[in-house]
Amino acid sequence: MNSQRGKQLPASDPALWYSRLTDMPGARSALSLRRDWTRARLRTYRAVAPIVKRGVNVPRATPVSLAVPEPDFSTRLRISGSALRNRVERRGALLDMVRAFNTSLEPVRLAQLLVDRAVTWVPAACWAVVSSDLSGHLALLADRGLTEDMGPAIEVVAKWVMRQGEGFATANLRTDGRVSHPTVGAVLALPLLSRGTPVGALIAVDREPCASEPRLAPATLRAVRVLLEPAGAALDHAMILKRAEALSVTDDLTHLYNSRYLNQVLRRETKRASRSGHSLSLLFVDLDGFKSINDSHGHLFGSRALVEVADVVRRSARETDVVARFGGDEFALVLPDTGRDGAFAVGERVRRRIAGQRFLAGDGLDIRLTASVGVATLPDAAATPDELVQAADMAMYRVKQAGKNGIQAAVPPADN
Repeated sequence: MNSQRGKQLPASDPALWYSRLTDMPGARSALSLRRDWTRARLRTYRAVAPIVKRGVNVPRATPVSLAVPEPDFSTRLRISGSALRNRVERRGALLDMVRAFNTSLEPVRLAQLLVDRAVTWVPAACWAVVSSDLSGHLALLADRGLTEDMGPAIEVVAKWVMRQGEGFATANLRTDGRVSHPTVGAVLALPLLSRGTPVGALIAVDREPCASEPRLAPATLRAVRVLLEPAGAALDHAMILKRAEALSVTDDLTHLYNSRYLNQVLRRETKRASRSGHSLSLLFVDLDGFKSINDSHGHLFGSRALVEVADVVRRSARETDVVARFGGDEFALVLPDTGRDGAFAVGERVRRRIAGQRFLAGDGLDIRLTASVGVATLPDAAATPDELVQAADMAMYRVKQAGKNGIQAAVPPADN
């Protein structure tokens, strides 16, 4: 408080006079303070009054804006450079990253962990982690602050980073010659590497363009790349594991689920339906006379026809349905939370689309196929997964006996 002594206080601010002077040692009374403030205001008035003559209009001063424009992404990055370097180069930073990315084998969880850390490194408004999904296509694993319209811009940047295996920085994406995209904004992206191979991209985006390219200082960039190594390795390992799991439950030919996964789903959904009291339905789809394709055109064309049929069945199912190849030319669809009428409608759609499709047209052939469909619903026609499979299979064979190219629902056991 001694530092306040000798400072001239503004006459126009009584609150400041009160707060500062009353806290000083030997402070005077409030009455004395009020008197000094009044005298100061009076002196100010007497000094200004002679300038303003009666009847003279004094022009009003133009207001001056004291608002400071927000710095752009590049400037914010430069301002925070020292703090960022201290954070990423501190002792234990790499160990923290290794520990964090050893806590999960889920790609989405690992990507979210990376975003959570990246926002504390770089002052960007939007973040994304992109990697290849199980089919080899780029997929957004985690994000923060992104809007739906920014998806295509993220994709083109991620493709460039993963193809080149190096960082990407631009003051304005719209005017950058390396990628072609109309989005306006600044971008800073870094590759996620595993054994020297790009497996993903960490992308920071600001919706406003910058005056200069956003860049990290060389020493800081090296430290950030070191911290990203555990993230890239963990993400690669998690994706490999997911692909291996997918292969173990996927049919090699049609890429539908296989019978092994079908049995797992049936048991899981049967338990869930029993607990919730909801219905569960199963469709069996068997192609009529498919053997004739193998006999007439060979097994290669028969396999191609099965792939095309699988695509028709997949597109006829709903998003919540599980579609599997049961074996040979048989397909199965698990329909959660679906009663008999709903399952019958899905089965009829599958049958109708197969009958209306020209198969192997790309090979110069015009193959027509039909299908027999059996429908079974739990708890109406079955109480266990095995009973559900048996009931759907029996309903499908009744269609065969009745002339094929049709659909029937399984009847309750008491009616058999």
